[in-house]
Amino acid sequence: MRFPRATYLKIICRDWRSAQRWYHAVVLYLKDRLKLDVSPEKSQIINLRKRESEFLGFTIRANKKGQKRVAHTGIKANKRQKIKSEAKKHILKMRTSPTALNAARFNSFVLGIHNYFNRATHVSVAFSRLAYDLRAFMYNRLKQIGKYEHPANPPPTYSKFYSLGYRTFKVADVYLYPLANVKTKNTMGFSTGLSLFTTAGREQIYKKLRPDLRQEISLLTKSIIPNQSVEYMDNRISRYSMKMGKCEITGMYLFASDVHCHHYIPLHVGGNDKFNNLRILHKEVGQLILQTHKETIDVLKNRLGLTELMMNKINKYREKYALEPV
Repeated sequence: MRFPRATYLKIICRDWRSAQRWYHAVVLYLKDRLKLDVSPEKSQIINLRKRESEFLGFTIRANKKGQKRVAHTGIKANKRQKIKSEAKKHILKMRTSPTALNAARFNSFVLGIHNYFNRATHVSVAFSRLAYDLRAFMYNRLKQIGKYEHPANPPPTYSKFYSLGYRTFKVADVYLYPLANVKTKNTMGFSTGLSLFTTAGREQIYKKLRPDLRQEISLLTKSIIPNQSVEYMDNRISRYSMKMGKCEITGMYLFASDVHCHHYIPLHVGGNDKFNNLRILHKEVGQLILQTHKETIDVLKNRLGLTELMMNKINKYREKYALEPV
């Protein structure tokens, strides 16, 4: 039996009354429109002014700054312990086998956690503390197999992500990414008026789209496809908007009349109407993917003028439907 993957969502509201309305609206939408249940144990309303909340490894609290509240975010305590434990595993692996591959795996680990947490407001403090806690452990285990120095002529990838002012180990000619040297990113605010569920909110969203896309999206919202779910129709428009109206195989711009929304994994073998299983294609590309008559296939190929790379993509799509390559 297959169980759907859990999805986590946090909605920030200005006051308790708004939070109550949003909570019940989201629960009803998920249940009625998407047929999804909400866990009562994990779903709650929290006053961030009074206590800290946790979300996907982050902590968040609304602290007072002057006459307003600002979000202070950091890394959960148990997540910091997991990062420390994982870093030690990589260090011990390098100590046992000081290869370029193990050094690259350590760098991949460091860059991954930096990219994940770099939007937290207090992330620099958290990673500086982690690096301090690991300093003696790392130095004692790598001093015999590596050289501790400021990077000299590091590869472009190192210079792109990290400062040369930090000393680090060089193991098997690979400079290790410094754990403390995380580059933070500002998370920009957004207008609370932006909403798909109000006329004024939709108008603001459409203003940010290209005029030609707005017109085609308007036509797509009015189209009717029999026997398709609400989820399919909503995600079809979202996918078209995200892809800027272009076919995901040929790259050509699509008018609403040319759009085919394709299930990458067929419904009859476990596919669904979720966003990630849909593809925006030219309708004739969609026909070619499902076509079995050779004469029709040849006509479509000649009409579309497909490159070898495009044909390879089409054959991968056909493979999902257990069809021979064309």
